[in-house]
Amino acid sequence: MPEGPTIVLMKEQLLPYIGKDIILTQGKTNFDLHHLKGQTLKDIRLLGKQTFLILENAIIRIHLLMFGSYETGQATKPAKNLKLGLIFENGGMFFYTCSVKLIDKESFSHIDWEADVMSKIWNPQKAKEKLLAHPNMMVCDALMDQDIMAGSGNIIKNEVLFRIGVQPESTIDALPQAKLENLLSEVRNYSFDFLKWKSQNTLSKHWQAYQQKICPQCGGPITKKITGHSKRNSFFCKTDQELYN
Repeated sequence: MPEGPTIVLMKEQLLPYIGKDIILTQGKTNFDLHHLKGQTLKDIRLLGKQTFLILENAIIRIHLLMFGSYETGQATKPAKNLKLGLIFENGGMFFYTCSVKLIDKESFSHIDWEADVMSKIWNPQKAKEKLLAHPNMMVCDALMDQDIMAGSGNIIKNEVLFRIGVQPESTIDALPQAKLENLLSEVRNYSFDFLKWKSQNTLSKHWQAYQQKICPQCGGPITKKITGHSKRNSFFCKTDQELYN
C-alpha cells in the first residue's frame, strides 16, 4: 500500500492540472462521470494516503489501497483496470485498481487535516492525546492508525520503531514518556526521509529493519512476526528494541 510520502510525490505530478478544465472522463466508478466534464480542477489536498481532487462542483477522493497505481500524461496501462481518468488539454491523470468516491462538502469540512504526519499543520500534541486515549493499543497498531497518524504505513512503522528502540507489541501505556515523544517526532522525521529517498529511487537501500534479516546495529537476527490487530508483518531486533508492556 502506498504510504504518505508516495502520495506526496504523486501530488507533485498532478499539480500541472490545477486550474485546467476537464475535457474528457474515463473509467468505471459507482457515480456518473458525465457531470465532471467541463469542471475546473481547483485544488488537490492530501490526508495521509488519501488524495482529494477538488472541482468546482464535486470533491473526488482517491485511495490507492494495496495495489493501486496512477499515471500522468497519457494512459498506457490496461483499460480494464482504470477506475478514473480525467483528461485536460495538457494531458491527463489516470488511477488504476483503487477506490474512487465522491465526498460531500459536509464530510469534507470535518476532516482532521492536522492528523497528516507530513502536513505543515501536523499536530503531534493532538496525536499524543489520541494515543493516550487508547492505553492498551500496541504501538504497531498506533503507527498504522490513519485517524492518529495519517500517512504512516508498514514501512514507516517498522523503521520508526527500529529508530526509537521499541518492539512493535509494546503498549502505549507502558511506553516511557521519552519514548512516546520519540515516536511522535520520528514518524514525521522518517516520513520526510522516506520522501527524499523515494524521490532518489534509493528507499530500500536505507531500510534498517523492514524486510531485513540482520540487525545493522548488533549483527543479530531480525525477527519477522505478524503483529497487532492490523495483522501486518513486523520486522524488529529483540536485542536493540525493547518490549514495553
